[in-house]
Amino acid sequence: MKVFTIGFSRKNTEQFFTRLREPGLLRVVDIRLYNKGPSAGFTNRNDLPFLLRQVNQMDYVHRLDMAPNEALMDDQRTNGVDYLKYKKEFRELLTDRRIETNVPKELIDGGCLLCSEPSAEFCHRRLVAEYLKEKWGDLEIIHL
Repeated sequence: MKVFTIGFSRKNTEQFFTRLREPGLLRVVDIRLYNKGPSAGFTNRNDLPFLLRQVNQMDYVHRLDMAPNEALMDDQRTNGVDYLKYKKEFRELLTDRRIETNVPKELIDGGCLLCSEPSAEFCHRRLVAEYLKEKWGDLEIIHL
């Protein structure tokens, strides 16, 4: 199995859609808690499904079960919570949600986890992918 990840920040529309042209990439799995409003830009939930179909012939799915909850988002953004603490608490949330059994493998295989962070280094999309790899085993992670 193969899963991709991408963040839209610091990418223009062309860069974003060009990076999604990877062999085997079938769909974007939006794992953002907030996917609308001015900060979402061209990845707004009302526009992105259409753009993905038209530009890349891809499907779009929004999954809140792989997004941080509001408390985690507030802690990180407002209170500047340390990333290691955030990582630990987010992992506990994924465990509580049992995403390894509740998220279909068919959705992840060939999917691209989408969030806003420009790099996967300090992003929840990386944490989700690594968690699923740990639970499922055979999962190749490719950060775009």
